[in-house]
Amino acid sequence: MTVFDDLAAEQDRLVGILAGLSEAQWLSESAAAGWSVADVVLHLAQSDEGVISSASGGVPHRIASTAGGTVDDRAEQWVKAERAAPAVVFARWQQARRAAIVALLAADPQRPLEWVAGPIKPSTLATTRLAEHWAHGLDITGPLGIGFPDTERLRHIAWLAHRTLPYALVRAGEPIAEIRCQLTAPDGSEIWSFGPPEAKSSITGQAGGFCRVAAQRLSPSESGLTATGPRGETALRVLRTYA
Repeated sequence: MTVFDDLAAEQDRLVGILAGLSEAQWLSESAAAGWSVADVVLHLAQSDEGVISSASGGVPHRIASTAGGTVDDRAEQWVKAERAAPAVVFARWQQARRAAIVALLAADPQRPLEWVAGPIKPSTLATTRLAEHWAHGLDITGPLGIGFPDTERLRHIAWLAHRTLPYALVRAGEPIAEIRCQLTAPDGSEIWSFGPPEAKSSITGQAGGFCRVAAQRLSPSESGLTATGPRGETALRVLRTYA
């Protein structure tokens, strides 16, 4: 299975959940502050449309190209400007998410695509989209009390989170350090390892906790993760940056 297959599978899971919601549930508050469930899905639709634009013509995501405010501010602006009935939002996202995967698969795998934080290759962009759909799936299902169990697809998200650690350390004004992550897969059958074995600092624990910290859905103290070595605690503290 490729990351593109896993992105489609994560989206399919979300489709199954959304298809069973009532109008009231669509309009209820999500865990994303200030957004209803419909707003979250609209944001996903807008983002997937940005993928299509970037992969098809090299045009940057409009959230990145709009002046003023933070990325979150601009995302809020676009959601407010395009709110619609749940059925309309659902159909828009369904169309966009399928077209986005087609566009990513058709893109040159070696040519970086313009994206919010800078150019990235199609497979990495697919990984960021998987992370975003998973994180917003938590935002939707949590308040509604709907089950959303961790899957093996978290391996992609854990890889992405580990990959962002040097960037996160720099942003926090900290020196870059090699970090070894050893994370237990959701089914407990294996340990996912990222980073060199000789690294002096490490983060260990459940992959789900690691991914939730990276996605800003848990604090480090709530995650159950263990950080060791001279830079382990710092790396865990600054991990909450990429989502």
